[in-house]
Amino acid sequence: MIDMKKSKDRKIIFLRLFFLVVGALLVVAGVVNGGYTEVLNKAIRICYECIGIG
Repeated sequence: MIDMKKSKDRKIIFLRLFFLVVGALLVVAGVVNGGYTEVLNKAIRICYECIGIG
């Protein structure tokens, strides 16, 4: 029973690290692709609309 718990804990740790690495790679891909400028421009437009300027 104890071995099953260790095996399960290792799987959970592996999955967490896997998703962390995949997420970091996707963020890097978005930055390299220039996606951050689109997000920034949309955020600026939304903020201007909220305060009534744009």
